[in-house]
Amino acid sequence: MKKHLIIILLMFSFCLCMQAQKMQQIKLGPEESANEAEIFVYHPENKDTLSPAIIFCPGGGYGGLAIDHEGHDMAKWFASQGFVAVVLEYRMPKGNHTIPLSDAEKAISTVRKNAGIWKIDKDKVGIVGSSAGGHLAASLSNLAAGENRPDFAILYYPVISFDDLIANKGTKNNLLGENIADTELVARYSLEKQVNDKTPKTLLFLSDDDQVVVPANSIRYYSALKEKEIPASMYIFPTGGHGWGFKTSFLYHEEMKTLIQKWLVAMKIQ
Repeated sequence: MKKHLIIILLMFSFCLCMQAQKMQQIKLGPEESANEAEIFVYHPENKDTLSPAIIFCPGGGYGGLAIDHEGHDMAKWFASQGFVAVVLEYRMPKGNHTIPLSDAEKAISTVRKNAGIWKIDKDKVGIVGSSAGGHLAASLSNLAAGENRPDFAILYYPVISFDDLIANKGTKNNLLGENIADTELVARYSLEKQVNDKTPKTLLFLSDDDQVVVPANSIRYYSALKEKEIPASMYIFPTGGHGWGFKTSFLYHEEMKTLIQKWLVAMKIQ
């Protein structure tokens, strides 16, 4: 009975903490339209010092957004850890490859422009991406204008390569269009080929049994990072498949959170 009471009290305290977090919604485009990209900003409570910030790019194959367990749920937890946590609801490309990256650049630019107001350390602005959102986060890490590069990245089972041997074909088709024949464009968005000395330090999470985005995507990216001597860590969990994000049903959910906390400390982000 006492054990059940303790669990209930802990859950109640956690809910109060989540409710106490302040969230604001901001449109990113100049036009007021239903198709405009927007961000949801979660602010940490009772933070007197400058906070790091982190932007979340949910997955969905560039055809939709898994915005809860790969967006808002992550953001609420990071805000409870002292981050200004920003969920990006980016527009779907429908074959126009410039759209998602443009939205991600607007998001990070907006965060840095508001650093003073939001009490952010503008040298500690990171990106998190899951699946196709991981492809977008890696695109921002390697292809964005210099001032829009993140300072660190956390990628969950990311789509990295558009090499037909390992590519998630749906993600590739949605971003570049079906039957794309432009080999230069395919190479540009095969991000293991784009790693450079400005690519940020990166943490990768994935499952060994992922059949949707095969582990070779992350392995290629990790190898490219190490070739450029960029700090990188990769954790491959034995099971979990694809798309677990911040679902508490994921067997290694608590271990994953601990690994994030330790990595942030090791990288001097927190």
